[in-house]
Amino acid sequence: MFNSRALLLATVLGTVLQVIMVVAGHSNKSIANLFAVGGMGISLVAGLVYAMMARGGTTSSLAVGGLIAGAVCALIGIFVSYMMHDVPATLLLLGTVSSAVTGAIGGWIGKFVARA
Repeated sequence: MFNSRALLLATVLGTVLQVIMVVAGHSNKSIANLFAVGGMGISLVAGLVYAMMARGGTTSSLAVGGLIAGAVCALIGIFVSYMMHDVPATLLLLGTVSSAVTGAIGGWIGKFVARA
């Protein structure tokens, strides 16, 4: 069972952070060089936020919620970057899948962080 409010808030937070990173990276090459690590890190945080807001969920539901939040925010951020001609279209798939995995990891970790 998913917590739709937690999913929405985690996804919006992740999207805002992704877009800020992408816009900053458009004019600053040193930030653009960190798109992969930064984007996956943001997706990890989105998954963590989902898990912490959706307390009481099962480990698998928190991981799946984190996966969705991480993937959606990354897809939007990568699409914005693609529209600004900063990344190739192929990154839409690769970056989204990578961020989905890190979002799921964030959701899984969040199960233990929220418990503490």
